[in-house]
Amino acid sequence: MLTITGLSKRYGETVALERATIPFRAGTVHTILGENGSGKSTLVKLLSGIVLPDAGEIALDGRPVTARSPAAFQAAGFATAFQEVLIAPDRSVTDNILLGLDGLFIRRVPRHERRDRAAAVLARFARTAIDLDAPAGSLALAAQQLVVLARTLARDPRVLILDEITAALDFADRESVFSLLREQAAAGCLILLITHRMDEVMALSDDISILRSGRVVTTQPRDGSTPAELLRLMAPQTATELERHHG
Repeated sequence: MLTITGLSKRYGETVALERATIPFRAGTVHTILGENGSGKSTLVKLLSGIVLPDAGEIALDGRPVTARSPAAFQAAGFATAFQEVLIAPDRSVTDNILLGLDGLFIRRVPRHERRDRAAAVLARFARTAIDLDAPAGSLALAAQQLVVLARTLARDPRVLILDEITAALDFADRESVFSLLREQAAAGCLILLITHRMDEVMALSDDISILRSGRVVTTQPRDGSTPAELLRLMAPQTATELERHHG
């Protein structure tokens, strides 16, 4: 469904991503693993249109993605929930969930449908009660993260990119989000999950790609993978230290 081929990005002398090639299958949860500085954030930015690659290609359904901006990537079917909680604090929860769906001059969601539309999206996964009329900035951090996730789902994306979004959530909301991700994948959506939590990796992943120092080390199915093996591929020195310590 989605393929990146030879994708590279440099910032001056720093190589953030080097000739990365990964095939992503429709209807799967594909986890991206890597230490800080491995290239995960750069990959997310490239697949969100925030930065442009220096080389390589992004292809969706076998056709090159020519989008050159976040709005163009969204129009192509990509939606990203970033690690940083991005909200308009003075706007209502409803406005935040539908943010970006309306054009400058055209309101795609009629005014009388907006609240119901936002409520329906939240009801799919949020266990925490959220006041749709409250300013988003007045919510607790975990509730704000749920609003951001609802905004991505309101776009009905084909490719859903989630960057460390569960860190602030309580157990009930986190488990509910997991169920939602499985439903989305079963419906044919491709979910790219960036997480450092090995329990999430093993519970949710169909496929796993590991980045190290800007390069793709491996892409492999979760079945047959073990946390120890994944850690060794992700951070050989750390794995060796742990083995020596627990010897």
